[in-house]
Amino acid sequence: MLTCEAFRAPDGEIHIMRPDYHARRLIHSSSLVSIPPVPVELFQQSVNLAVGINADIVPPHGAEGMLYIRPVVFGMGACLRLEPPDEYLFSVFVTTAGAFHGSEPLDALILEDFDRAAPRGTGSGKVGGNYSPVIRWSQKAKSEGYDITLHLDSQTRSEIEEFSTSAFVGVKVSGEQVTLAVPDTTNVVSSVTCDSVQQLAKSLGWTVERRPVSDSSLLAHLRAHEKKIKYEELPSFSEVMACGTAVTLVSIKSITRRSTSDKFVYESATDGMGPYARQLSKLLHGIYKGELEDTFGWRTRVLDPTSLKRKATDEEARVLKKPTLNGLNGEKRAVNGGDIQLPEM
Repeated sequence: MLTCEAFRAPDGEIHIMRPDYHARRLIHSSSLVSIPPVPVELFQQSVNLAVGINADIVPPHGAEGMLYIRPVVFGMGACLRLEPPDEYLFSVFVTTAGAFHGSEPLDALILEDFDRAAPRGTGSGKVGGNYSPVIRWSQKAKSEGYDITLHLDSQTRSEIEEFSTSAFVGVKVSGEQVTLAVPDTTNVVSSVTCDSVQQLAKSLGWTVERRPVSDSSLLAHLRAHEKKIKYEELPSFSEVMACGTAVTLVSIKSITRRSTSDKFVYESATDGMGPYARQLSKLLHGIYKGELEDTFGWRTRVLDPTSLKRKATDEEARVLKKPTLNGLNGEKRAVNGGDIQLPEM
């Protein structure tokens, strides 16, 4: 499962954000759970198809919202044994959405009774098993007044990994020097939004403390070049932010760890988004919404769905199914990809 997003530009065109990165991330995630890779071209065309058919529900330019895209692939063959099935389904769901946590700064709680990922496990994948178990803990934290939950590494509980819903980014300031610190470990998801934020930071002349990820061998690179953020560094950050597709980019105003009675407060975010988060957010949304020049090549224009009319290859047909369009609650819709030969329109 993945999440992508689409926005409407000032001229009315619809753009999907970084579908190529999302496609490669789905291939990596699938490899962790014995699912065959969805070809990049088919992924991009299926996402385009889902968005194009549902163009009527893409929020207008200037609205505080986006079209939230959920590609998902799962085994569905008649198999009860502990082995890969013979059949898989790739679907793309879309729905209108706003920022998951809103735009106000958040109070974070470090989870100490639950570990999101184990060393040498599947923590780097966007798979359901990394998300559903934490829901009850996030809901419990929310009932106690915390907006978001943060995970330490499960082996030593001394290193920052990621928020339950998004990537962790710390900001250090020394005079004119601004540094972004991002955990680089196999236990966290390779966040598309976090990668975009890092590229923006570099374009501003800021330093980013994370080594680049190789597209061709994500897991091998991460294991060879892990770079951790120690828990003791938390009070040294001028700002902390969470970033992800659903979250976009939001400031953290405090981080609490109950077992040690620690509470780190980030004063720059107590009355609103911190200045560095605000600067990055403005650039990010400006590019995403077509208000700024896309010098990074992130935007992909949505094509007329009829231009995608073709027969699936044998390899694609082995994994995927014929498309159907279903209305769900009037807003959430799904398109199943595979034989993506469309009816005449």
